[in-house]
Amino acid sequence: MKKLNLVLLSALFLFAITSCSGEDPATEQQDVSEIPETLLDQALEDVEYLASDELEGRRTGTEGNRMAQDYIENRFESLGLQTFGESYRHLFDHTNRRTNEEFTDAVNLIGYIEGSANQDRYIVVTAHYDHLGISDGEIYNGADDNASGTGGLMAAAAYFTDNQPENSIMFIAFDAEEQGLGGARYFVENPVVSLEDMVLNINMDMISTNFEDELYAVGTYHYPYLKPMIEEYTADASIDVLFGYDSDEWDQDWTLSSDHGPFHQQGVPFVYFGVEDHDHYHAPTDTFENINPEFYRNSVRTIIRVIEGFDRDLDSVVEQSDR
Repeated sequence: MKKLNLVLLSALFLFAITSCSGEDPATEQQDVSEIPETLLDQALEDVEYLASDELEGRRTGTEGNRMAQDYIENRFESLGLQTFGESYRHLFDHTNRRTNEEFTDAVNLIGYIEGSANQDRYIVVTAHYDHLGISDGEIYNGADDNASGTGGLMAAAAYFTDNQPENSIMFIAFDAEEQGLGGARYFVENPVVSLEDMVLNINMDMISTNFEDELYAVGTYHYPYLKPMIEEYTADASIDVLFGYDSDEWDQDWTLSSDHGPFHQQGVPFVYFGVEDHDHYHAPTDTFENINPEFYRNSVRTIIRVIEGFDRDLDSVVEQSDR
């Protein structure tokens, strides 16, 4: 009888050690859905179409830009994203501060997925779809800049359509970024929900053309509590996620260089994903043929994982940002 009690006590002791040696297994291994390869295939198809000669560079106010609007709107509809108001389209006027050129028919496209737990708290995922158009008879296709980010935006929307987030996620395809961040500036001045309800902006701009497997996550200089979170979410990524380009310690400071800038100026924390400048930047050679498809697939996959992680841990962002 003593021997039986000893065996039983030993078993109970081992169980207790196992139970206390770490966190609950349910929290130790997060329930993460696979990102389907078909979703990444579709993202590449999106980039190929948006960067095709047919759209003539998608300059704000042109027919090619309107074709891009139609395409994105159809994708939003097919995914079943909800609208703010009657349409995904939010029209605005914009004047380029540098050139004084006026645009009277610019369009942001906005949809959202309602969160399962916090409907009135938003992660805002953004990418601009406009580019430079035609100059001196040459089409500036803008595959990396920024058909790639737009494809990533729609891929993220597709993923979270099938995997409902805890918090609401807003998806915005901005217009007139190349004309002085026009779409983003208009949005933060005329938000569809209170800026106080926007906990975090994740912006994608140029995420496909890099042959060293390096993607930058910009913004943690300003919001240092985001860095360890991103490091955790990207620990198993197939690419190297680097930090920088967000202070005067670097030769370039990207803090205000894309659509995340107006969010930052309004006090909304941001993470901007992008690659370093390359030979095809703002050149007619920024074509679909010159992106790195495998790197792009891994970039999109990584960014979706980051969004998923922030959705899971958004309480921590709220606490540390006082939003």
